[in-house]
Amino acid sequence: MQEFDTAAPEHPEHPDRPELREAVEAFVDAGFAGIQVRVHDERGEWAGSAGVRALGESAEVPTDGHFWAGSVAKPFTATVVLQLVAEERTGLDLPVADHLPELGLDRRITVRMLLRHTSGLFNYTGEYYEDGTVVAGIPATGKEWFDNRLRTYDPRELVALALSKPARFEPGSGFGYSNTNYTLAALLIERITGRSYAEDVHDRILRPLGLRDTVLGGSGSTLPEPYAHGYHRYRDAEEWQVDDVSRQNPSMLFGAGDARTTTRDLHAFFSALNGGKLLPAPLLAEMRTPYGELGYGLGLFVQDLGPDHGGIVYHHNGGAPGGYGALMYSTPDGAKTLTAGLTTGDAPTDPAQAFPRVLDALVKKVFTPARARA
Repeated sequence: MQEFDTAAPEHPEHPDRPELREAVEAFVDAGFAGIQVRVHDERGEWAGSAGVRALGESAEVPTDGHFWAGSVAKPFTATVVLQLVAEERTGLDLPVADHLPELGLDRRITVRMLLRHTSGLFNYTGEYYEDGTVVAGIPATGKEWFDNRLRTYDPRELVALALSKPARFEPGSGFGYSNTNYTLAALLIERITGRSYAEDVHDRILRPLGLRDTVLGGSGSTLPEPYAHGYHRYRDAEEWQVDDVSRQNPSMLFGAGDARTTTRDLHAFFSALNGGKLLPAPLLAEMRTPYGELGYGLGLFVQDLGPDHGGIVYHHNGGAPGGYGALMYSTPDGAKTLTAGLTTGDAPTDPAQAFPRVLDALVKKVFTPARARA
């Protein structure tokens, strides 16, 4: 596999970016325990953080810390599938059942539908319907998740649960974000290559890009040092509990949300992907073609910030079931990126309520051209 030079440009980190520091600190004001952010733009590289490494301590969040990144895994999985399409070992519009006949999948479900979330398959972490109905899946929140957070799941167990539930809609007739799609995509990779998903991601993406601090497809529950602690707030009987969940097993989101990484590695990956180093141009264009109201392509979101704020950006954020989150944004050429890791703490109000507001402010501070900020 070709090796790529993804070293950071020879610029010092910029200690004086008050507009970025203000936007980063807003996350802590909104209730997050901590955040680390890395920005690459025309001024070089800037890294900063806000909040605390652990509750009850004064140590700052490390800017080179490891974290659980959740659904940031999906663009990695989609990239490997698209590489296999480029090698003509599968096709975007071929039935997934041709590769995985033993699962009993609807033959109308194609590879493209998995990557675009249009298969209609039940989300094994639970479905939330428009009428307010909730159909439970594998516990991903609350005390039940906390008590089982170190359990190792077999991916076929996850898929079997999903297939035991009614489909959300007919294949190709709607959009429904479902972790099941990407767990199936990871199993598809394994069937085509005859190797483990973890090995393929490592040999096709991590090793060529020099991403030494990223792991996907594993079940290890420990974050390497340095890292910031994440916390899960949940109700136990009538009492609210807050527990450290820095240790958690990511296997319950195999191929869909099992990423452990750093802001530096996420920058290198997303810059290389959007810079055309990982996929042929026609398949990168397929990946970045938006579908539906949310503008989802094949493993990433397409967002138009408007002409005053930088135009089109590509992104895929992530959230581990408890305590951690991640941000990953890029311009179409990969030259400007924003990557971040977040931790939740013991705030009595859910920081998710303020998250869209503070996220929008940070993204616009990063991607708005300098001339528009003047």
